[in-house]
Amino acid sequence: MPEFREVTYSATRWEILRRLRRDASRLMKALKSCGLEPITHGSLARGDVNSKSDVDIVIPYRVQAFLVELCLENHGIQALNRFIIQATPASTPKAYIEVDPSGLRTVSFPLSDLSPREWEFYRFGGMVNYEELVRDVRVPGVSKSLVLIIPTEKGHIEAPVVGYEHYVAKVVSVSIETVVERVNVLTRRDRYGRTGVYLKYQLLSSESFEEAFNKLIESGRLKTS
Repeated sequence: MPEFREVTYSATRWEILRRLRRDASRLMKALKSCGLEPITHGSLARGDVNSKSDVDIVIPYRVQAFLVELCLENHGIQALNRFIIQATPASTPKAYIEVDPSGLRTVSFPLSDLSPREWEFYRFGGMVNYEELVRDVRVPGVSKSLVLIIPTEKGHIEAPVVGYEHYVAKVVSVSIETVVERVNVLTRRDRYGRTGVYLKYQLLSSESFEEAFNKLIESGRLKTS
């Protein structure tokens, strides 16, 4: 077991967490009312947020894009920018809808089926559903700096992931293979810097996600397995 360090949150940090979770709750409630099952993940699920933390609401399965867009529109939530993003040639392409000018509030969903490993990536970082969010549930997960975060009443306790991969896999309920893969990816990113994503395409206002998806496949820009 690694050695843990205790972190106590300031009143400001608790307020940031409450504000971000209110934003997430509004988006998730709208999607739930349309029969969708969204999650949120990362620092928002764990609790270790800061003033630059984003709110990414994920529908973690294939869904018709126009239904998501119509749902948001019917709840007064404007889609400001829309993207198709593929992190690597082997990754599942995802649709991203930005709903605030900063680009820090997004709704995303895969455009083809997620692999079991990709699903575990969300659990690796920590994820909660709408019901858990409104109950103020926080869950263990791993930050992008490879620190295991376990929530406590005062804040969280944290420990390094590298060297303790088997322990971390048990705590966050993912396979050891997922932990090792994320360690390799994030260590490489830390060493060489973020190299960006394989594909990031911004949709025209007149384009649907389906039209853009098919166009990108036909042009060879989007790789599908």
